[in-house]
Order: sequence, then C-alpha cells, then structure tokens
Amino acid sequence: MQPLSSLPAAVRHRIRGVFFDVDNTLTTDGRLTAEAYAAMERLQQAKRITVPITGRPAGWCDHIARMWPVDAVVGENGAFYFRYDHQTRTMHKRFLQSDAERAHNRQRLQALRETILAQVPGAGVSSDQLYREADLAIDYCEDVPRLAQADVEKIVSLFEQAGATAKISSIHVNGWFGNYDKLTMTRMIMREVFFVDLDGAKDEFIFVGDSPNDTPSFAYFPLSIGVANIREFVGRLKAEPAYITQKPCGAGFAEVVDTLLSPD
Repeated sequence: MQPLSSLPAAVRHRIRGVFFDVDNTLTTDGRLTAEAYAAMERLQQAKRITVPITGRPAGWCDHIARMWPVDAVVGENGAFYFRYDHQTRTMHKRFLQSDAERAHNRQRLQALRETILAQVPGAGVSSDQLYREADLAIDYCEDVPRLAQADVEKIVSLFEQAGATAKISSIHVNGWFGNYDKLTMTRMIMREVFFVDLDGAKDEFIFVGDSPNDTPSFAYFPLSIGVANIREFVGRLKAEPAYITQKPCGAGFAEVVDTLLSPD
C-alpha cells in the first residue's frame, strides 16, 4: 500500500467519482463527524459522482439517499441501490432479488439467526436488523463486547455451511442468500443510472474502504484506497488497497477528498 500523498496529480484530476464504505471509513467511533460530512458535500459540489457503498440496511439507505449530499447509495452489501430525485421528489429503488425471493430468504435467515446465537455466545443481532430487506447482520463488536477472531470466523462458517454468503465488516458479519456483493451492485448502478461501463472506465473512479468486505472492490479498482485503520486487518485481506491514508476513519476520508480536490 502506497501513501495517498504519492498519488500523481494527473491521476487525481481525471477522477470522475468516488465510492466509499460508511462504517469506520466515513464514520469515526460510530459517529458521522462534521469534517467527514463536509468532505462528502465538497465532493458532490465539485461534480464528482458520490456514492456510499455500505452494509447498512434499507431503512438507513432511504435516509442517506434523501438527506445526505450523495448521488445514490448501495446498501446491504450489494442487495440494492437507492437514488432520490430531488426535482420530482421520487425515490428510485432497485433490488437485485424480487419481493418473493427476499421474503423467502428472510425466513431462511431467521432460522440461521437462532443457530448462530446458540452456537456463538456473546454474538448479537445488529440493532439495525429491523430495517433490513435482504441480509442478516450479526454484531461482533458494535453494541456487544468484541468477540475473539475465532468466534467471528465461526459465524462466517455457520453462514457458509447453510449455503449463504458471509462477509466481515468492521463491526458485523453480514450473511445473505444470493451471488452478489458490493462490487456487483456498484457496477450495476453505474451502468443503469450513470451510463458508465466501469470495466472500461474503472481507472477514472476511486473506491475507499476499511475492512475485508471491501476486498472485491480493492482488487477491482486500480485506485483503491484504505483509510489508515485498515491496518488492523492486514494479513486477513484477500486483496489490499493500492493506497492508504495517514489518518483513520472519517479523517482519512476527508484526507482523500482534500487530496482529490487539491488544485496542484
């Protein structure tokens, strides 16, 4: 991982948009700071496509699409994207799976939830689970005492034994039935909403993240960036970002925006 300061000016100036994780990438200690929010706002005002790519639930993403200075949001690790049209006051929601598929899978996840809680003492169901449409979020350190890494890996294993996909974020293990991830939906929203084929233009976009569930995007984008706290996952990442910030979390995100919008 190279220091972000080594990113060439010529490369910075051709960037058309920024995709970024939310928890511990945009936020700091569970809070959205004024610095990070202002950086996000400056990014959109500079006419860069601005899209959070998060594991957070549909209920939160409705708020994010409406209220934050963003162009759209990808949620629940790629289950959907939401885009709010402020001129027509219309929310556009695009789910990968049908209503019937999501309802069926929620029943399967409910049974799996009981298995995980019984077999991994100390694990909890995420406090935002009620607002989810497509996945199950198991809390391993947000609102419960931090579990040992072996317990986190056991949660992943239980998901996978049931045929579900499982990804570790900085606070949750998210599991779902379906063959998709954050990158799948990122490519879809760019094609359907912004009319961009990312396969041919990925060097014009930046992805910023901090945890193992961001590794597909780290591997895909030549200009991927990790905020400094990603170092706690070194050795457990299938792919590392190309660049790393000096500062962690939301301050690291602001550092990315400062660097990108620097006139020199």
